[in-house]
Amino acid sequence: MNIGIGLPIGDPATLRTWARRADAGPFSTLGLLDRLVYDNPEPLVALAVLAGATSRIRVQTEVLLAPLRDTALLAKQAATLDRMTGGRLTLGLGIGGRDDDHVAAGIDRSTRGRRMDEQMAVMRRLWSGEPYGPGAGTIGPAPARPGGPEVLFGGFKPVALERVARWGDGFLAAAAPSWAGGLFDTVRGFWKEYGRDGGPRLVAQVNVALGPQHVTDDARSAMRAYYAFTGMADRMVAGMLTTPTQIREAITAFTDLGADEVMLYCYGLDPDQVDRIADVV
Repeated sequence: MNIGIGLPIGDPATLRTWARRADAGPFSTLGLLDRLVYDNPEPLVALAVLAGATSRIRVQTEVLLAPLRDTALLAKQAATLDRMTGGRLTLGLGIGGRDDDHVAAGIDRSTRGRRMDEQMAVMRRLWSGEPYGPGAGTIGPAPARPGGPEVLFGGFKPVALERVARWGDGFLAAAAPSWAGGLFDTVRGFWKEYGRDGGPRLVAQVNVALGPQHVTDDARSAMRAYYAFTGMADRMVAGMLTTPTQIREAITAFTDLGADEVMLYCYGLDPDQVDRIADVV
């Protein structure tokens, strides 16, 4: 089982410390979430810095809100980061659900799913070296991996899970094991329906905070603020894992469900959590 670290967003200046410690430890991936109208670092820019500060660990958007971005430019940015990191990029994508993000980007929220599908058709074509279209040629550089970086999709509705089989390499489930199992099965079903070889890569995400009381309090406060728009922030905060036993049990549960990787997402700013979590896993 691969174990990744989801990075906190409260202080971008600390992220190189997190990244270097994770790179020196047993972790497979650094993940970073995406918002536009929020006090968080832009993930592609931030992960480029962190990739330069590390040597082996993968970097992953978790998830990048693709419909907010220009398609050709996103394809170029992702290919550049993938190429310069020697193929260490995983592009986790989602459509986003916040009205304010779409307002600020000038995008009609009601079209975001359709726009995502259109974007993937274009990006897959560009990453394969084909021209953009009439009046515009190829857009380089070529990514490190033929056909583009690894793409995971997040989401919960059937249309989002089908998108994994249609356009992606795998699925990112921000759900507890009791819910994730059904999502994994649905994704596997679509994968088979589309005649894809092998199986989808399955990545689980769980929120954690490990350390003294002030660390868990900090994490809960940050997570509550981030999810305030949902009206369910308290319930989500209640699901945060705060003990070694809880974290180990979650990893075991996801392993039993067939997950390939578990991302332990941290909201608290204390970078010593990297070492504490390393001791657990």
